[in-house]
Amino acid sequence: MAATIPEAQTGLAKGTNWWGAFVIGLAGTILVTGIAPYAVQGMGATAIWAIGVNTVFGLVLCLCLAELACMWPDRTGGIPSYTAASFEPLVGKTAARHLGGLSGWSYWLGWFPVAPINMILMSAYLSSLFGIPAGGTIHLFGSFGAPISTTVLIISFVGLLAVYVPCYFGVKLGAGFATFLGVASMVPLTLLILLPLFKTGSFHWSNIAGFHAPKGVDANFTFIIAWMFPITWSVIAMEAAACYVGECRNGPRDAKIAMTAEGIYGMLIYILTPLVFVGVLGAALTTSDPLTLYTDFSSAIFGHGSWIKWFIGLPLVLALLLSVLNAIMGTGRSLYQASEDGMLPRWFGQVNRHGVPSRAMAFNVAASMVVVLFGSPVRIYIFSNAGYLFACATSLAGYFVYRQLRPDAERPLRLFGWVRFLALAIFLFWAVVYFYGGWNAPNIVVAPNSGPLLFILGLVIMALYFPLYFWRKRSDQRRPPLVAATAAAAAAAPVLAEEES
Repeated sequence: MAATIPEAQTGLAKGTNWWGAFVIGLAGTILVTGIAPYAVQGMGATAIWAIGVNTVFGLVLCLCLAELACMWPDRTGGIPSYTAASFEPLVGKTAARHLGGLSGWSYWLGWFPVAPINMILMSAYLSSLFGIPAGGTIHLFGSFGAPISTTVLIISFVGLLAVYVPCYFGVKLGAGFATFLGVASMVPLTLLILLPLFKTGSFHWSNIAGFHAPKGVDANFTFIIAWMFPITWSVIAMEAAACYVGECRNGPRDAKIAMTAEGIYGMLIYILTPLVFVGVLGAALTTSDPLTLYTDFSSAIFGHGSWIKWFIGLPLVLALLLSVLNAIMGTGRSLYQASEDGMLPRWFGQVNRHGVPSRAMAFNVAASMVVVLFGSPVRIYIFSNAGYLFACATSLAGYFVYRQLRPDAERPLRLFGWVRFLALAIFLFWAVVYFYGGWNAPNIVVAPNSGPLLFILGLVIMALYFPLYFWRKRSDQRRPPLVAATAAAAAAAPVLAEEES
């Protein structure tokens, strides 16, 4: 009897539900631990409303994504996976596919640096907690980078490789790992921001009155928009849950629950965190280091004690690990979907026997090791957000386009009709933040006279999409006709399914 040839595995395994998407997506909410200290130290009480406004916009983004995810539940990779389908009624199939491909690559640029940023922070915390010697320093990339200790560098590299292990063995293990990290980190950090409510006299509304900027800072239009640029890199990241709804067993139902829950919880955390920081510490906001700021905050409530550093430090370490996990897993799926759509090299679309895009995730680990060498989280924020905000803003424009031009398409979840105009307004506002804020952010957020080079670096990395696409196109032309035809049919299948829907 002839041996049966097993079918090649296509698509990603349906190995989780709304809870799995929600807890892995908490990695976006956890980014508050990194950006909030920078923002409140640089903007003072002004950061409260700057973060709050954009976080509400992030909730709108999550709800719009929930509607799109319910329409196309088999597409994975989050934001960029819906862009091609949503723009097709306006610009046609070819241009829409390129928008989707560019959005996928830009989203990768926005999310994968979460891993090196958080590994740098986590390594510094571990060094502080356990008294590990800093060692020597390395300073690469000139003005683009900052000095980084060899201890932080080694811990970061080892940590990235370790986190790749649960990513490799499938979304079910990744979701279990994320559940442990999410509960162990977010429960204490959530309780922490509620403590001032129960400690009489620890919170002072006078610190917030007028939403004033730090002393000597002119909070003009350029200052605020420039700061909003790196803020949006973090405070709308609750959308990360959308990366996994394509692997949920009950797609439309799970997508609706995961995205709604993620958006509401993320909005509360992002608004309350800077509020309590400023309300409790006020003029004592003198550091942008998360561990120091959280420790100062806890000491102001509980009093000083050596245990506070551990009480804060360990949840922060676990929170940062969860964000690293999502940065490797989530953008791996974005690259996979763009490869499946025929827009990026086929190499990114390889799925291992556990049903996950192992090569794309390994690529994220390698790229993260390079970015660790930049040494400075705030510098990484700038060039990374050149990709991230582009992808997020484009997705809202796509939602408006599809809702406006295909109003009668079947939608398991249908938001109010006016939401499409709100999505368009947010897109236009973010366009100003993107171009004007991104250009000025290095001078105001990083250091005076930095110039726009970090923002331009982000645009250059985004532009690498085009040679990658031509590489894919050329490799498809070189394939044998039968293989090429099969590949073309597989790439066209999701588009045909979208047209039928």
